[in-house]
Amino acid sequence: MLLTASDFKSKNTVKLAKFLLGKFLVRKIKGKIIRAKIIEVEAYDGFLDKASHAYKGKTNRNFVMFGESFVWYVYLVYGMHNMLNLVTGPKDYPAAILIRGIEVKGKKINGPGKITKFLEIEREFNNLEASKKNNLWLEDLGFKAQNILKTPRIGVDYAKESKDELYRFVLE
Repeated sequence: MLLTASDFKSKNTVKLAKFLLGKFLVRKIKGKIIRAKIIEVEAYDGFLDKASHAYKGKTNRNFVMFGESFVWYVYLVYGMHNMLNLVTGPKDYPAAILIRGIEVKGKKINGPGKITKFLEIEREFNNLEASKKNNLWLEDLGFKAQNILKTPRIGVDYAKESKDELYRFVLE
């Protein structure tokens, strides 16, 4: 089943992060369909989350987080790795979910930069809706996530009290 924006309405970002586990990130590349089960995510939730790009307000880099939900937020880190996030907040409430791990045909791909490289996701996807017409969408194929590990997020030690939030979710 194709997931749409209505599947994400009136749910908070942390719940949506858990909801995404076991769903499929689907990419169409040169006519070929790649279905990747989402196995690891991190939630970034609003103005008070010091680990979020939106913590200090809207910028040219993070403006997508302040827009409509169900669009991709893709940004570059370390000058070489694209990061793929799904915007989840209502308009003007900056929240997103970082896709950290996927599984394709039994092969695990961990690390958001490895995922975007494998799926050929560039910054051109930034601010595009998660939809078939944009060749990058989400599907629910009926997998029920049961064993979910909750941990602090990775690489956010600078975020003071927000660094200890259990906003990283891993499908075990």
